[in-house]
Amino acid sequence: MACTNVEKPAAERLEMARQAFAAGNYNEAKLQIDSIKILYPKAFEARKAGIGLMQQVELEEQQKSLAYLDSLIADKRNELEAMKGKFAFEKDEEYETIGRYLHPSQVIEKNLNRSFLRFQVDELGNMSMTSIYCGSRYIHHAAVRVSCADESFAQTPPSKDSYETSDLGMQIEKADYKLGEDGNVMGFVALNKERNIQVEFLGDKNHRMQLGKADKEAAAGIYSLAEVLSTLTRLNKEREEAKQKIAFIEGKMKERAHQATSGM
Repeated sequence: MACTNVEKPAAERLEMARQAFAAGNYNEAKLQIDSIKILYPKAFEARKAGIGLMQQVELEEQQKSLAYLDSLIADKRNELEAMKGKFAFEKDEEYETIGRYLHPSQVIEKNLNRSFLRFQVDELGNMSMTSIYCGSRYIHHAAVRVSCADESFAQTPPSKDSYETSDLGMQIEKADYKLGEDGNVMGFVALNKERNIQVEFLGDKNHRMQLGKADKEAAAGIYSLAEVLSTLTRLNKEREEAKQKIAFIEGKMKERAHQATSGM
């Protein structure tokens, strides 16, 4: 008799969950199903039916999420196609699995023995910057500072990846910085591309110079491209996660159906 008493209100909760599900209110449906377990732990029939309904709710939720992600990915791919033709693409097919984009003005062959900041982004949206110093003697720089006349500035922490070499009497130093580990120098340059920006290579002896117009445009362009590529990478990851969740739920539903038909 006690079981009968709990099954009735539990069934009412289950019906409320079904109605919420039919209306597309997935959160409400899940709340009602969860409430059955909490309020009526001995309502075995309602709880059993609730498990099946919860699987349906979660499956439809993930399927709609997948469709939405597919739409966003298609839009971002179109945006990428419209942008990437403006950049140079470099990839060593023999040694590299991921290529990178640079502004055409900053490809290596156009910038031999020049001090500047080079900006690049790989196919996954990971943006980075290389500070390149060329001079008659080493200054052993491992950081850079960029500033405007109003005293606003950004400065990198010491680079985790720097090296020095020489070429025909020219001393060359390079230091690499990843976005997020650059003291917001890349964002600063992109944001202030219309202003005069001074670059200071920080070493045993500092070297100062004005950042050229083409280099500022390179920073802004690569920064925008990085946003599209990183968003696309994130959306593709979320899509794969949604597909995995769908496969898991469908597997549980098949298992449940098999148990029901086999009388387990």
